[in-house]
Amino acid sequence: MIESVDLVVAALAAGAAAGVTDTASTAVGDAYQGLKSLTRRALRRGGADEDTADPDELRAALVAADVDADAELLAAARAVLELTGRAGAVHVHDNQGVQIGDHNTMTLHFGRE
Repeated sequence: MIESVDLVVAALAAGAAAGVTDTASTAVGDAYQGLKSLTRRALRRGGADEDTADPDELRAALVAADVDADAELLAAARAVLELTGRAGAVHVHDNQGVQIGDHNTMTLHFGRE
């Protein structure tokens, strides 16, 4: 479930960011508007405020709306991420010792020695 919620939240963010640029295509704008409409429908279904701006509240509301079972919403989110070039993007925050990619080697020493 969490992966589906994060997918929708990432797509909403990517669509919003792309929408403020002059280079956003009509396809991106249309896909983003469709995603917003489907997200609002899901939030209403879950009994949440459809205009919530707080990311934590949005995530909780999407979990309550069971977005995992909403194939149309998830497909719309994937489409926005594809169109904005964000498909497969990885966001890592407040972590230590994170590696992304293949064939990595790492030695870590955290804290005092």
